Order: sequence, then structure tokens, then C-alpha cells
Amino acid sequence: MQPLTATTLCQIAGISRNALYRYHPEVLAALHEAQRSARGPSGAPARQAKLLRQENRELREQLGKLAALVDHYFAAWQDAHLMLERRERELAELRRATGPQVVSMRR
Repeated sequence: MQPLTATTLCQIAGISRNALYRYHPEVLAALHEAQRSARGPSGAPARQAKLLRQENRELREQLGKLAALVDHYFAAWQDAHLMLERRERELAELRRATGPQVVSMRR
């Protein structure tokens, strides 16, 4: 027995897949429903799949929060980096303005 697919259905009916999708959406919907019911939830695997989907949702939420934290800390780093560059320029200007100074190491 051939698997229950759109391709198989089109071969049996003698039409193209494009014709199925374009002119027979109700047949396609019935096919999808039949595929879903053929798979059907079967105890432990269905529960496992449900748990994995829930875990994926939670991980996506955490990923969103982590991305927001990365953005926050990157912006803070950029601010600190710009501030340090500005301070370095100010120090360089002060050094040029005051000139070199000799400091005695003796007492």
C-alpha cells in the first residue's frame, strides 16, 4: 500500500499537484486530516512530543530574554568604551598643554 500523500493522490486521480492545491483545497484539507488521524496520538510518544514542544516554548522565551540582556550589556559596553576614549583624548590634550615635567626621584 502506498503512503497517504498528495503525490500519491494526484497520481491516482491523474492530476497535477498544482491542480490539487489550486482547484481542490477541500480535498487537500481532507487529506491532511486523514494524515493527522492516521498518525494520531499514541500514548508515550505523544506525551513525549508534548513535553518537548513545551520545553521548546520555554527555551524560546529564555532565548528572547538572553538576547535582550546581550543587547543591554553591549549598549553599556559601547557607552563605557566611548567614555574611555573621550577621557583618553582629554588626557592627551592636557599632556600636550602642560608639556613634559621632570619629577625628581630624590628626597
